[in-house]
Amino acid sequence: MATLLHIDSSAAGELSATRALSRAFAETWRTAGPERRIVVRDLHADQLPHLGSVALHRPRAARGETGFDPAQAALQDRVLAELLAADVVVIGAPMYNYSMPSTLKAWLDLVHIPGETAFTDPADQPLRGKRAVVVTARGIAAEPGIDEYVTGPLRQVLAVACGMDFEVVSTSRTLANVIPALGPEHAAAELEQAMARVRELAARPEPA
Repeated sequence: MATLLHIDSSAAGELSATRALSRAFAETWRTAGPERRIVVRDLHADQLPHLGSVALHRPRAARGETGFDPAQAALQDRVLAELLAADVVVIGAPMYNYSMPSTLKAWLDLVHIPGETAFTDPADQPLRGKRAVVVTARGIAAEPGIDEYVTGPLRQVLAVACGMDFEVVSTSRTLANVIPALGPEHAAAELEQAMARVRELAARPEPA
């Protein structure tokens, strides 16, 4: 059975563009093939603790038995298991103050473990070839390269260190409803284009 890990991190609830985009991806993906299941992790509603010890950044076999909170290690094991079991990951990653939400960074810190999930040798990467689709949005109009403030760390960890196939879908002007000068019609057009792109990516067949 194919599994999608659906991650959201926006604090904006039903007003969130990234939540709308990730939801569209999940809904399309579920109906695009047989026997599919979706695991949801809402990092805003159920926030993960920030990394409590440097030991948790080491492979589990090399960290010893002390120097970290066993409860946090057990939570990290559950988060890792979700990621490793997924065939596809969709991540809602809005831009907050020119960065990703701290809730999403906490997740990234827990799953990036050199020597366990992250390797320089592609042959060792347990996530290699799996798909990661990141949907991102910002309140103001798009600027060249600005998405990388959010997507760059995710790309470095998931694509470079973990070997995942990495795609970004982006939209902007999400504050057009409160700042009319941003152009609500432009915002709507961008979101519509992003919606079409996430549905296209979600409809791709998964490897047998």
